[in-house]
Amino acid sequence: MKSTEKTTAGYAIEVQGGETTVHLYGTMDYSSAPGLVRQIGSEFHPPSGAPVVVDMQRVPYMDDFGVLVVLELKKIAAERHADFRIVGAGGRVEETLFLVGFDSLGKSYEINEKRQGIMVRLGQATIDIFSEFKYMIFFLGSICIALFHVFIHPRSLRTGDLFLYMQRAGVEALPIVGLISFLLGLIMAFMSSAQLQQFGAGVYVASLVSLAMTRELGPIMTAIIVAGRSGAAFAAEIGSMKISEEIDALTTMGFDPVRFLAVPKVLAAVLMVPLLTLFSDLFAMAGGLIVGIFMLDLSGRAYVAQTIYTLTLFDVFWGVGKSFVFAFLIAWIGCLKGFQVRGGATAVGEAATSAVVSGIFMIIVADSLFAVILRYW
Repeated sequence: MKSTEKTTAGYAIEVQGGETTVHLYGTMDYSSAPGLVRQIGSEFHPPSGAPVVVDMQRVPYMDDFGVLVVLELKKIAAERHADFRIVGAGGRVEETLFLVGFDSLGKSYEINEKRQGIMVRLGQATIDIFSEFKYMIFFLGSICIALFHVFIHPRSLRTGDLFLYMQRAGVEALPIVGLISFLLGLIMAFMSSAQLQQFGAGVYVASLVSLAMTRELGPIMTAIIVAGRSGAAFAAEIGSMKISEEIDALTTMGFDPVRFLAVPKVLAAVLMVPLLTLFSDLFAMAGGLIVGIFMLDLSGRAYVAQTIYTLTLFDVFWGVGKSFVFAFLIAWIGCLKGFQVRGGATAVGEAATSAVVSGIFMIIVADSLFAVILRYW
């Protein structure tokens, strides 16, 4: 057993069973990290091919400077073609490693990809997918913990930011949601009226528009619009803070970045998207009403009466309930992509695009699950 002098932070090396274990202890921050990096670089020489394990059970806190200590150990292990893994990391330490993307640091990439076979590329793509899925689950857990903390301590919620994001995600999105929903209802009524008139069933245009919008199209269209507006904005805002090191500054000052940045966005989306969905349903029915009056010779009273007769509270609440889930998915994906930004301004744009595409994909998947549940309920 070899250990450094007992200072604020240090390390101890243990070799057992062909495996080298580095026990880190103390606070790894800007004051202790530089000395540890130099000391490890000059003193740590593990056997070639022997696995290197970093035990961080005794590290209560680590900032981005402390990450450099672990990165130095990872670099030395890579130079000796040895396996590297971290054990015993606490919640705050593990979160810091996640925020800096430690798993992707220090990787080497082949410049000439033509030398890699199709199986190698397929395997790498599979590993990347599972790694992405792991980050998604980790971030989902972080958001759930942060939401629970806000529920227990309401005063920790930044209400000013909450109202700001409610305005951006809800009030400012109302014109475009209303216009698109109105046109969508008008198109559905116009296309179906030609067929239903042949059977003298023009009044059922009201039933078609109301059911289609409240159950399916209203929540989906609203969620897609919000994903394109707010989901991309969430990713771009957090991504810009990430590359400008503002998130690192928040972590250094002791703030939880997820609670500080993501929670107001998630709550704003969850509160406003269901309301936007109700407005979407109303505007779509108004579009169908225009077609019913001017093309089907229906009175406004008959159209509204048929709509009320067709719809039930279950239909309305089913669509609103789905919009709650869609809103959470949009905010979750948008914030996740923002926290994953690495690099410069180009990475921010890529994160915004990825947030929109991933958000729409998750919305469609969730809606498919809701359709199966409704079918077998």
